[in-house]
Amino acid sequence: MSFFSSFYTTTAQTSDVITVLNKTEFAEAIQGDNTILLDVRTPQEYAQGFIEGAQNADFFNQADFIKHISALDKSQAVFLYCRSGNRSMKAARQLVSLGFEKIYDLAGGYMAWASY
Repeated sequence: MSFFSSFYTTTAQTSDVITVLNKTEFAEAIQGDNTILLDVRTPQEYAQGFIEGAQNADFFNQADFIKHISALDKSQAVFLYCRSGNRSMKAARQLVSLGFEKIYDLAGGYMAWASY
C-alpha cells in the first residue's frame, strides 16, 4: 500500500506535460510573453486576491471552464493555480485530456504565493 501511495504522489507531481513549480520557479516562469496564467478558483476567491495578469476560469463551473479553455492556444504554456494546489492539478489533468502540451502548476496554490 505504501508503495502505491508513493507512486501516486510521484505521478501527481509531474508528468511529460504537467510540471509542478514552487513559487519562486513559478514567479520566474510567468514573466515570459507567451504564457497563459489561469486562476482556477471561484470568482469570489479571485476577488480576494490574485496573481497579476491571471485570467479567472472557475474549475467548479465546468461549462464556463471548458468554454474559457477551449478558446486558448493549446501549444502555449499554461500556468495554473488554485487555493492550495488540489483543484489546479485536477484542471491540469483536464487540460492534458483536451490536448494542451505544456502545463505548469503552482505548488501550494495561491496560499503559497501569498506568503511569497
